[in-house]
Amino acid sequence: MNILVLNCGSSSLRFQIVKTDLDLIEKGADRRLARGYVERVGSQALISFWVGERTIKKVAALRDHRAALDYVLRWIVSPEAAIEGITALSDIHAVGHRVVHGGEKFTRSVLIDDAVIAQIEDTIELAPIHNPANLNGILTARELLGPGVPQVAVFDTAFHSTMPDTSYLYALPYQLYRRHRLRRYGFHGTSHRYVAYRYRKLTGKKREDVDIVSLHLGNGCSACAIKGGDSIDTSMGLTPLEGLVMGTRSGDVDASVVEFIHHKEGMDLSAIDDLLNKQSGLLGLSGLTHDMRELLDEERENQDRRARLAIDIFCARARKYIGAYLAEMGGADAVTFAGGIGENSPEVRARICRGLEWMGLTLDARKNAAMTGGKEGEISAKKSPLKAYVIATNEELLIARDTVRTVKKAPRRW
Repeated sequence: MNILVLNCGSSSLRFQIVKTDLDLIEKGADRRLARGYVERVGSQALISFWVGERTIKKVAALRDHRAALDYVLRWIVSPEAAIEGITALSDIHAVGHRVVHGGEKFTRSVLIDDAVIAQIEDTIELAPIHNPANLNGILTARELLGPGVPQVAVFDTAFHSTMPDTSYLYALPYQLYRRHRLRRYGFHGTSHRYVAYRYRKLTGKKREDVDIVSLHLGNGCSACAIKGGDSIDTSMGLTPLEGLVMGTRSGDVDASVVEFIHHKEGMDLSAIDDLLNKQSGLLGLSGLTHDMRELLDEERENQDRRARLAIDIFCARARKYIGAYLAEMGGADAVTFAGGIGENSPEVRARICRGLEWMGLTLDARKNAAMTGGKEGEISAKKSPLKAYVIATNEELLIARDTVRTVKKAPRRW
């Protein structure tokens, strides 16, 4: 089956086409045929497509997501694209959608129908930035591809549905949870689930033997305690703001900071929310950039104090969560690194793990330095009781596989 994987943001559209099926999944032989993204939807959009080693860049006026997806679909079947096995829209057999928030209703991927759409609409207040865009992608794909093409929703929150109430409840009046489902939901679940799967493949372990602390470190960052193959705790909360320091998000702060800023700066709640989500994190601390690569360059070349401070706080917060989750789990077998920073920055990985030798985690400097650019494997020292791995996450592949399994009503094994 040729699966179109869609990830619609507020002003962006990302896609992949993955060739997969139940037998290909079993053999690990599924393949990405093409990928691309459209940025600045609603104005003069910047478009990038990749097919194999070919890169195609374009610019087009795309007023909304319907126009963007229509443009993408026309390109996919065009002679210019020349995608293996795809010459008409009928060669797209199903669509898998990334949906950020599934609330408590969705604990696994589901085939989309009118009832599912209505339930996703009900979760918009929990993810007012992300879910409307995800829903827009679903409705647009339905319109352009027709009702005959099955569509599947894969939820970022679903993997964390196994958390116990001691992990997901806030110490707030319980009636707020009963009335409004105010709780920790967690995000990046698709990535953490894929990492747990790949860790199994790399180590030969059974699902029930997977005990790891998974770190997804990119522009958005989260930690996840995975015990017996299930998520039992995660750092992101009701929204993706809570937890680790991120590119532009603050992560954990005292809730009273909101009132303090309101009184001292005269900012309303919307402006403070914008500050915490878009002006904080690495960007806010450094005053320079949210890009970890640029901060490392600034620290190395110019000894910039605030660049160093931002990196140090980023690493300290991650290290704190590793310790907390190891205590909660009663120990684990490994710490895993994924995401743009986690997969490609040996220096950040080393700084996060520095000082954890007492609990049995020691990196092999040579292995760690070599693990970049999509490589994956162990980076801990041979005699380190607590192991460390770099694992290249692949959320799109997991979405494509879930789409196949859901359409064919096959059991999910991981």
